[in-house]
Formats: sequence, structure tokens, C-alpha cells
Amino acid sequence: RVIGLAGVMGGADTEVGDATTDVLVEAAHFDGTSIARTARRHRLPSEASKRFERGVDPRLQAAAAEVAVRLLVEHGGGVVGAVGDLDDVPPAPVVDLPVDLPSRLVGVTYSPETVVARLREIGCEVDGSTDTLRVTPPSWRPDLVVGADLVEEVARLEGYVAIPSVLPVAPPGRGFTPSQRARRAVGRTLAETGWSEVLTYPFVPASVHDDLGLDADDPRRSLVRLVNPLSDEQPFLRSNLLSTLLGALRRNVSRGTTDAMLFEVGMVTRPERAPQVGDAPVLGVTSRPSDDDLAQLVAAVPAQPVRVAGVGAGHRDPSGWWGPGRPIDHADAIEAAVSVARSLGVDLVAGADQHAPWHPGRCARLALADGSLVGHAGELHPKVTERLGLPTRTVAFEIDLDVLVAAAGTPVQARPVSPHPVVKEDIALVVAADVPARAVEQALREGAGELLEDVRLFDVYTGEQVGEGRKSLAFALRMRAPDRTLTAEESAQVRRAAVAAAVECCAAVLRGE
Repeated sequence: RVIGLAGVMGGADTEVGDATTDVLVEAAHFDGTSIARTARRHRLPSEASKRFERGVDPRLQAAAAEVAVRLLVEHGGGVVGAVGDLDDVPPAPVVDLPVDLPSRLVGVTYSPETVVARLREIGCEVDGSTDTLRVTPPSWRPDLVVGADLVEEVARLEGYVAIPSVLPVAPPGRGFTPSQRARRAVGRTLAETGWSEVLTYPFVPASVHDDLGLDADDPRRSLVRLVNPLSDEQPFLRSNLLSTLLGALRRNVSRGTTDAMLFEVGMVTRPERAPQVGDAPVLGVTSRPSDDDLAQLVAAVPAQPVRVAGVGAGHRDPSGWWGPGRPIDHADAIEAAVSVARSLGVDLVAGADQHAPWHPGRCARLALADGSLVGHAGELHPKVTERLGLPTRTVAFEIDLDVLVAAAGTPVQARPVSPHPVVKEDIALVVAADVPARAVEQALREGAGELLEDVRLFDVYTGEQVGEGRKSLAFALRMRAPDRTLTAEESAQVRRAAVAAAVECCAAVLRGE
């Protein structure tokens, strides 16, 4: 009958008690893996199982049994009966160790004498008559099975401090990809202008689009649902950065940070259609997927463009002894988006637009020179700020960084500084109220030519003096030649050419004429 679980636990029928007169002393060796599996299957951890599963010297059993019997005879008055020994322990494996392997693996020169001495120190039998050492590990070291195990022992006994720390040399010609450099440039530009970078989780609830006031047919309502979301309340991947960034702003405002300017660079998920079960194959683990399976898997992944977005509330410039502060407004959001594009060497064209969740009268459409949409910026709709619990006049921008990177050409080249004096001219132009100031500025730049160094809008006036439905735009022109001082006639000619271009392009009228 069963008398116990070998190497784990003995049975009650064979337990030694007061009436015991005959004792069978058994000393056996068991496989460590089998013992560990048995102890866990039956939930019987014991001192014996802990010892065996960690490995026991298979040559200790005979000596251990002899010591136990001698103690029983000496202290218990016992008489020795029959003795048997079933020795089926396999011979210790012989490991072939090239004598130069420790030096090659560790990177430290070890002489053959040192290697042999260290291996014999741990009980190995070493035959060092050839270039390949034949090493027989001791019975109490079952972990020494390959050459690398013996190399580790040599390095340990010689001292790890003798192994120098050598850093690998980076291969030349590598570095950040254009996309990585663009992300760093964007983050640095926004951080230097007062914006704080945050990272938000890309998970959103379905109700977030109702809070943003998106139309029912808005493509941003097409979401990808996760099979195993971290929270059942947020099972979808975001389709725009504002859906999570506004939540970060709301948490900051609720904790007393009323003046906040946050931005984030991250990916959004924009599926062209709702994902269906079966779009992507379920790949097994028994073999490498085929190229067709991998291609189908990649094709099933929705578009994930990288975008940059920012939200701000409260004061752009705080108040203090220097004077009153300035609240943040939609122009700050537009300027932040334009500065992001400018850091990549791209010029954006801003125009009026109506796009949720922005205010219909304070929303700018940001596009490339060819009209390709890049993003939007401006002030959020009052109903959106009310639903989200945000301060009034909260501003935001969101632009597609992938579009900017694709449009970016060669890096911006620094212009040489002219040692000659600058010539300044101010121009006030009256245009229709719906004409963008950007269009007038671009016309002035094109008309002035190469001698124009900079043009800046410094005043906008509307009132009775310019007429109903019209506005006056005042620009400051800076002109300079790289090789000479401009004469009065040359500066006047540049001014006339700039005004003529604005008249032709935007139907502008020089104020006062």
C-alpha cells in the first residue's frame, strides 16, 4: 500500500511511535523538478520537498544512512540488520571547456593555470593536457552543465571588480528620425513660451463628444473600442487630443491652478470605418506568422496620426507690481499653433472658420500655403466650457504634426546680419472687415521684395473714421540692404511697391487718401 509521497511527506501508517521496534532506514535521492511538482499539486510544502527541489548531492545518501544507523546503535541500543545499496546515479557529465573561453567571454585575460586552479578550487576534476579542458563537476554542483557555467565560476573567484566597465561605441550616422526631431522641436518651442507639457491616458467615454458639441456625422465620433479596457467607463480610444487634454485642465482648475497652459504631443486613432470582428487575423504562437498574415494585421490597424494640442485658461501674463495681468485669449492659441509650425520651417495661413468645439466667431482654420488643413485654434464655445466645468474664455488649439513634418523642407537657414542701418516705415491700410490681416501682410511681403527685412501688424482700428464694415490695419516695415545703406528714394520705392501689392490683392486703400 501507499506509505507516503516520496521526498515530500511520509504516511501515518509508517510513522515511528512508542511501540515501534523495527526501523527501516532509507536514504534516497529524488528529482528536484518532480518533487516541486508533487508538493504543489498536493499543497504539501515540507522541509524535505524544499531541500530536494533545490538540488541535493546524489552521493550523500549512503553516508547519511550510515550516520543515522550508527546513532541508533550507539544511543538507542539497536542491532544492525541487513544492508542494501541500489546505486543507479548516472556518472557526472564531462564538460569540454576551451582554455581561452573565460578570456573571450569575460574580456579579461585569464592564464590556463588560473582557470585550472579556480575550477579545482570548487571541486572539479580537470584534465588540462590539451587546449580544451575536460572538466568533471563535483556531485554537489548540478548547476555546472555547460562551459559558460564554468566561466562564471572562474570570474566570480577571480573577482568581479577585476572586470572593467566598457561602454559600447555608438555607430556613426545614426540619430533621431525627422519625426523625433520634430516632436522635440515642438515641445521645446511650446515650453519656452510658457506652456507646460502633460501626458494623458488615451481612453475616453462615448459621452465626451457630446460634451464637445460635435455633430452627429462628425468623423471624430468614429471610435475604436477596446476589448479589455482598463475602465468600463472609458472603453474607447480618443480621436482627438482635446478630449483628454481638457480633462487634465479641468483637474488642474479644480485644484486651484486657475492660470494654466497645458500641451500634449501624442497619437489619436482615426478609423475610416468602425472596426469589425475578423478584420485582423488571430495569430497563433506555434510558428512565425506568414507575410500575408502580417500584412493583413497591419492593414487592420486604423490610422494613428501624431498631433499636438494645447489648452489654456486664466491669465497669460500674471498681475504684479509691474502692472495688471492679461487674460489669455484666442490670439494666444493661434500664435502657439503658428509658432509650432514656424519651429519646423512651415508657414501657416490662418482664416476664419466654424468648427466644434470652438467659438464660431473666434475660431481660426490653420492651413498650408496650398490649402491643406493642418488644424484649428481659438476660443472654446461657451456651452462646451459650461458642460466641462471650465473657466469662461478657455482657449485651445490642435494641429496635425504629421502634416507639418511632411510639409517641412530643408532646415531653416539663418540669414546673415547686415551691418548697415535699418529703415523703418509705417503703413496704415483700410480694407474690408472680412479681409484677414494675414492676407494683407503676405501682399506687403511679396510687393516689398528682398529689401524687406520684417513686417509686423501693430494696430487694428474700427470706427466711424474708416466707415461701416471696414477696418484699418497698421503695419511696421523694416527695410535693410545687405551691402549698402538704403537711400530715401529706395525706401520710398519699396513702400510704394508694397502698398501697390496690397491694393491689387486685397482692395486696400492707404489711410488718409
